[in-house]
Amino acid sequence: MKQTDIANTEGEARYLRVLQVLELVAAATQPITAAQLGMRLKIPKASLARIVESLVENNYLMKIAGEHSLVPGPRLANLALGTIGNGAFKRSCRAVLRSLVQSLGETCNLTALDGDRVIHIERVETHEPLRLNIEPGSRHPLHCTAGGKLFLAQMNLLERNELLDRLVLTRMTPHTLTDRRTLEKELDRLKEKMIGEDKEEFVRGMVGVAVPVLNHEKKMAAALVCHTATARMGLIELMEFLPKMRLAAVQLSGLLIGRDAT
Repeated sequence: MKQTDIANTEGEARYLRVLQVLELVAAATQPITAAQLGMRLKIPKASLARIVESLVENNYLMKIAGEHSLVPGPRLANLALGTIGNGAFKRSCRAVLRSLVQSLGETCNLTALDGDRVIHIERVETHEPLRLNIEPGSRHPLHCTAGGKLFLAQMNLLERNELLDRLVLTRMTPHTLTDRRTLEKELDRLKEKMIGEDKEEFVRGMVGVAVPVLNHEKKMAAALVCHTATARMGLIELMEFLPKMRLAAVQLSGLLIGRDAT
């Protein structure tokens, strides 16, 4: 093998290691140490230390204060959101949502976790005159939206508790759950059902239901949400949409991991 070929191969290996570190930290359900990264990725200690130091300096990773554990940094979070919000993905996603809305007759949208809020990635509106107007890119609370509650419900207890410690459970309507213990019981119930529910908790007169969109590791990457005005139907009737929503969620998952959505 030529010297230049060897150099190119070594360079590719270094780039791959960086991506492997980012992927593992992003997929971890709790903070992960450099030692754990080294054991799982079989990267030499000195090489891993340089990679981690560079990623921390550039805000792709963050160290938890007082610990040696690593969590995703703001630039890694923005990269993930940018990937989901990519134009080609959004066009394909919109086609799936449009087909679902035509079948259900109600507004559907795709949301992602953005720190302590949910962000609307894409959305297709119902033709009904009574509807909730939300622009893609807008952010809303976790504790009172169907998608947000689904994200909270599917977290492990450590991750959920750390997030709930930071959240302010603002009362948006008379139905908003502002007591933490009551909310936690609700999240435990939703975790078993693998859904999220909004019982007029975000906007009075609107109810919603959400199902998870999974990534290649079968972990929740986004939430597919359908909501309606209570003047047309209640949450019980909306639940009848779940089978079709789950099929659409599988299509969206295929888009996320690069499979054909058809």
